[in-house]
Amino acid sequence: MPALRHALRRAPAAWKSACNRQSWTSVRCFSGSPMTQANWGFVGLGQMGYPMAKNLRAKIPATDSITIYDINESATSQFVEEANSAGPGASVTIAKSLQDVSRSSDTVITMLPQPKHVQAVYEEFIAGGLDKSNPRLFIDCSTIDVKTSLEVGSSIRALGHDFVDAPVSGGVVGASAATLTFMLGASDSVVGKAQPILEKMGKRIIHMGNPGTGIVGKLANNYLLAMSNVATAEAMNFGIKLGLEPKTLASLINCSTGKCWPSETNNPVPGVVEGAPSSRGYQGGFGVSLMSKDLKLAIAAADLAGAKLILAEPARKLYEDAEAHADCKGKDFSVVYKYLQLADK
Repeated sequence: MPALRHALRRAPAAWKSACNRQSWTSVRCFSGSPMTQANWGFVGLGQMGYPMAKNLRAKIPATDSITIYDINESATSQFVEEANSAGPGASVTIAKSLQDVSRSSDTVITMLPQPKHVQAVYEEFIAGGLDKSNPRLFIDCSTIDVKTSLEVGSSIRALGHDFVDAPVSGGVVGASAATLTFMLGASDSVVGKAQPILEKMGKRIIHMGNPGTGIVGKLANNYLLAMSNVATAEAMNFGIKLGLEPKTLASLINCSTGKCWPSETNNPVPGVVEGAPSSRGYQGGFGVSLMSKDLKLAIAAADLAGAKLILAEPARKLYEDAEAHADCKGKDFSVVYKYLQLADK
């Protein structure tokens, strides 16, 4: 059995006993009753984390409290200012350290950029001491590699706490509108705890399987997205160069077998889809650097499982080259269309 499937399907007995362990303290924060007071923690107020934390704060009882942390102090200050101007709601506290978050919270949600950040944050949580008499639930929504997620989860469960991986799909728009899709990797006994929390920030929660499978689902989806984006950019590019009008070509594709999300919703050609990043100078959306990162993570996951990805390397190089180009850096990942045009010259 490949190493990845073995790791995902056969969690150690210590994990399972930890996942089955419950107390009034660990489940109290999942009640919608206004008589119940819960303490929440949120780490990572970036483009995705900030609106997610705002939606969480808006949907938990006013008797609850939420402790936030980010290395960007202006983000935490702005969050508190907006929370206060929004009117009555759960009280918000800016943590002075990561350990303040883990000590004061029953449920902690993390949304971080890279595997190294996730690892460092959870090491701080553990170093601060996690009281076994007060089991906590940790929900990591970051998109990282499978190995790091499994290792972090194992270290948390070994201390008697729950940990689930719940990466998201839907982008900044979905995070702001609370319509995200969460891919949940959790034991059956923990799904009931995590789902009502994720529903405060998203619309769909798909239980993928045991811990680690949420990450696998996210990386598989983003690998396909990376490929379809490149294919759409190439098809539009050569079709237009051979005389087709952009909107006419897109209309054909979108009522034919080539239809996909990049062709219909996030078309890479400026002016084809009003409001798409390509029609706004490739501003906003999902950054080309993030797609490059996710593609590398997908390749690493496939290598771990012994699964061959034939298209991966050419696509990886294209995204890296686009990211490095001065006219494409920092733009939406659909900017690969612009990069192809630049490369044609």
